[in-house]
Amino acid sequence: MSKTFVGFGFGAIQGGLFLPAAYKSGNFSRLVVSEIQPESVSQIRQADGSYACNVAEADHVRVEEIAGLEIFNPLVPSDRDKLVDAIASASELCTALPSFTLYDVGEKASVAALLSEGLERKLADSSLPSAVVYAAENDNRAANRLREACKRYLSNSLDERVSFSETVIAKMCSVVIDRERIIAENLREVTNGSHKSFLVEAFDKILIEERVPADFDRGLTQFISKPFLDPFALTKFHGHNAIHYCLGLEAKERGMTYMHQAREDADLMAWAREAFVHEAGVGLRNKFLNFEDELFTQDGFVAYAEDALERMINPYLRDPIGRVTRDPKRKLGWDDRLVGSIRYAMNAGLNPKKMISSARKSLAEIMAEEGIQSQMDSLNLVWKGTTHSEEKEALSDLMLSSHLDP
Repeated sequence: MSKTFVGFGFGAIQGGLFLPAAYKSGNFSRLVVSEIQPESVSQIRQADGSYACNVAEADHVRVEEIAGLEIFNPLVPSDRDKLVDAIASASELCTALPSFTLYDVGEKASVAALLSEGLERKLADSSLPSAVVYAAENDNRAANRLREACKRYLSNSLDERVSFSETVIAKMCSVVIDRERIIAENLREVTNGSHKSFLVEAFDKILIEERVPADFDRGLTQFISKPFLDPFALTKFHGHNAIHYCLGLEAKERGMTYMHQAREDADLMAWAREAFVHEAGVGLRNKFLNFEDELFTQDGFVAYAEDALERMINPYLRDPIGRVTRDPKRKLGWDDRLVGSIRYAMNAGLNPKKMISSARKSLAEIMAEEGIQSQMDSLNLVWKGTTHSEEKEALSDLMLSSHLDP
């Protein structure tokens, strides 16, 4: 049977990673995507299912062209019927939504309900292929959350026919909607006249779960499968993402506008490397001390950090610092990237001064945004509901200390 790939959400991750990977593999005869924005659906249809994606290499931007895409709006009844048919016949599927919180929102827009309807049909017909559903939302429990959301709509267990796969996507992707920037950087629009461009980095070391149904034949063969993804997911979030945020905050304080401007400041990049390797890295390597993988060796983590830092300041990504540092209230959350990384470092016996210095800058932004005068009140706001009282007190003391010398 010819393979079908189905995606949910037509943003930068889907349009700049999963659909191009499926297209270039040559293993799929159908590429289908579900998208609730009527304008995007219309634009792809007017382009006869073709679109473009800009890929930032280290020294230039190249354009990838994808053809043959079928796009349907699940809020349109006739389109929804076609999506259910495609889901039932698909062997690989991917959700790439802004957040896992959108899995089951709204009666008509629920991805979990739509996905379950197609998977239910698959369960009832043994001639339809087994499938893997990749969850590409930035959460190390996204696939499990999606599986649980689908269970509410299913009458039978999916376990033998369908696997839900976590993913680790340390690939920087964006949708550029600034018309002047698109022109200045000579970016190809997604479709002619769409006034938006996908811009993604060339990095393609995407990790997925090794576990699949017994009779499954994977079509997305270029991804790297691992038997256990948690250490890699947490390292990406509390290593790469945490230091990306720190570097953005420090660069912002120095008056920079784009992340690549940091490459001209040797002291700043040395600061970021120190924070990555000797603060975040020590905490993560301590947490996964008994996990056997090259990443968690000294040399392995140094190589990982240096590669990530170089990619963060790629001038062809032209990544706005405002994008990297936005939403400080979320990013300073107790279990989010930066505070989570600081906690790992503290558990390893460190006083991670550089990351704490960045956390203070984030806290100052929250105070300004929320109009709160007290630092402690601001911390209580972003850490609301935290039950780790002793750990919270120790971290608060470090965060609010006036004697920190980063």
